Amino acid sequence: MSIGYIHSMESMGLVDGPGIRTVVFFQGCVLRCQFCHNPDTWEFKTGDNVTPEELVSKIRRFKPYFKDTGGVTFSGGDPLMQPEFLIEVLKLCKDEGIHTCIDTAGCGVGHYDEILKYTDLVLFDIKGTTPEDFQIMTTQPMTETLKFMEAMKKHKTKIWIRHVVIPNLTDSSAHMEALKNYISTIPNVEKVELLPYHLLGVNKYQVMNIPYPLDGTTAMDKETVDKMQRLYFNGGNETC
Repeated sequence: MSIGYIHSMESMGLVDGPGIRTVVFFQGCVLRCQFCHNPDTWEFKTGDNVTPEELVSKIRRFKPYFKDTGGVTFSGGDPLMQPEFLIEVLKLCKDEGIHTCIDTAGCGVGHYDEILKYTDLVLFDIKGTTPEDFQIMTTQPMTETLKFMEAMKKHKTKIWIRHVVIPNLTDSSAHMEALKNYISTIPNVEKVELLPYHLLGVNKYQVMNIPYPLDGTTAMDKETVDKMQRLYFNGGNETC
């Protein structure tokens, strides 16, 4: 039996997949994204230790709220970093008839085919569209993310794309065009969501005494991001 390391749970998530969802934040991530707002989820083998049965027992309590559109979303950290535990949890959720979603950058340690057998939807966080951009943004190579993407193509996994828009980093028209072209190569994308960069996690870096990579960067204007969303991904005709 696998033991999982869980950072926290959110019982009534409304922005992490379709419907009302229980969101489970896994502990552990190898990426060090410049804009990460959860540095407290980086470390491995910390947090609450649970068995798959214990975790699914907690998730099961919220089934009455899921109705026909909700379910559970596994986030982090990155759930792909605990593959054996994740697979067992996914299997149990499917036995319970619970819709399963993984929120990930695709940077795990393998077992992707088995994971995706029991995954209904992936919220795929695109950190960069080229290996160079990915490395700059995350400090890690793009190798595993590309492997995971190939696995999603193989399994015809339903995908919702997410991408953070950061002032002076990812907010240019050239970047948006490159992102749009990159996404066009990924099949089964049902939705693209641009997320405005925010400062909600900055205080965590201060508390943990960790230098913040984007120190001095202002929050991204939401209206500008909304215009980008309409222009590049919702078929709009306006200019940014």
